[in-house]
Amino acid sequence: MAHFYFHLRAGDELLTDDEGEDLPDISAARREAELAARELLAEAIRAGKEEIPEGFVITDEAGRALDTVLLAAVLPKLFKK
Repeated sequence: MAHFYFHLRAGDELLTDDEGEDLPDISAARREAELAARELLAEAIRAGKEEIPEGFVITDEAGRALDTVLLAAVLPKLFKK
C-alpha cells in the first residue's frame, strides 16, 4: 500500500489534501480521483455553480506530483468539445 494525496487545482490555487488515502498503486489512486471528480461535477451542476476546479493533482507522501485528473476528462463524450 502507498499513501496518496488528492490536491484540488483551482486556477493558481492548490487546495491541499492533508489526509490522503492508502491505496494499492497509482492506478487505484487515479480511479479514486476520477470518482471524486465526477462527484464534484455533479454537486457543482446541482448547485448551479459557474466556476469549478480544474482537476486533482495526485501526489505521493514526498509531495511529488504523480498524475493529474482533469474534471473535464471525466465528462461523458457527449459533453466534451
